[in-house]
Amino acid sequence: MIELVKIVKQIKLMPDAAQAPAFERTLPAINDAANWASQMAFEHFGLKGSVRELRKLCYGELKARGFGAQAAQHIIKRVADAYTALRANIRAGNLGPEKSKRRRKAESKPIVFRPHAAHTYDDRCLSWNYDAQTMSIWTLDGRVRNIRFACSPEVLKELAEHRQGESDLVFRDGKWFLTATCEVPEPEVFEPKDFIGVDRGIVNLATTSDGDNHQGRRLGRYRRWQARKRAELQAKQTRSAKQLLKKRARKEARHATHVNHKVAKEVVAVAQRTARGIALEELQGIRERVTVPRDQRARLSSWPFHQLGAFIAYKAKRAGVPFIEVDPAYTSQRCPRCSHTERGNRPTRDHFHCRRCGLAGPADVVAGVNVRTRARSAWVFVNMPDSVPAI
Repeated sequence: MIELVKIVKQIKLMPDAAQAPAFERTLPAINDAANWASQMAFEHFGLKGSVRELRKLCYGELKARGFGAQAAQHIIKRVADAYTALRANIRAGNLGPEKSKRRRKAESKPIVFRPHAAHTYDDRCLSWNYDAQTMSIWTLDGRVRNIRFACSPEVLKELAEHRQGESDLVFRDGKWFLTATCEVPEPEVFEPKDFIGVDRGIVNLATTSDGDNHQGRRLGRYRRWQARKRAELQAKQTRSAKQLLKKRARKEARHATHVNHKVAKEVVAVAQRTARGIALEELQGIRERVTVPRDQRARLSSWPFHQLGAFIAYKAKRAGVPFIEVDPAYTSQRCPRCSHTERGNRPTRDHFHCRRCGLAGPADVVAGVNVRTRARSAWVFVNMPDSVPAI
């Protein structure tokens, strides 16, 4: 059976001057209606309302407000799903213990949706014309047709062949987007000839066992400049300064995502070309395990190391490249030649020098080699047959 990989594609909408007012009126109205339905659900059911109960309570009023049958159903389902997610977070302890301030705050008031929060459309409310690169979409002003959208030829082909399910209408920084889900067949993973070990860090974002170094110096300068600008805006304490802070935060997050995508793409391309797998350190709980100097704490906490690993994992999966995570313990202190392990093997951040056999080299490359070595044995163990035939 062929397994499918779900991939989210973002498409930019380009409504003209006549079409844009319908968008600008519809999305805030939808979220206002969702807030009303959320208030009703909280008053009548607390946090336990179901889609069926909420439909009986709110469907008629939503229709009277001018929403079509399918749009009303989506608003009701969206509100019910939000309360389901809240209940799941409470049960999982994500909002703290029973009497914590955060949990009491979440339980004491209805869920609120932002005026321009994303809203879901299905194929009854949204239709695509891939050849003309246009679409039609339901709004409170009726069906708006021939809306142009922009994307790359590769994304357009994936949309035409693999798009499935619902799409979300998003308004961000004055622009309109649609996020669509594609279910792409997952290629078969090949048997690797060897592995590329990847060491992630702050100064060097990713260093491979081959010696390839994806440095973050330019990125570090960019982030320090952003930090100075952020401090200047925080000192002003005005409404416009707070709005600019949010805008800058989104811009910096997009920049980090872009850099991580580029690094992940290069690593996966090398592995695919050389028929090797990719091995990363498992960094879950890194903030609890690692103590860093004060001047590096902000960088360690703010840079999305997990995102880089996630990007490498999903790009490897799409390319059929084997991927594995290994134990990170002492990878930067262990000598790959004689296996001697001690803190003194790494006298500085950048340099490794084994105190037993004298092996020396860049510390991040040595860590990548150790990750590769662990991946070789781990891959054999993971792919070991479940049962061994009797002799």
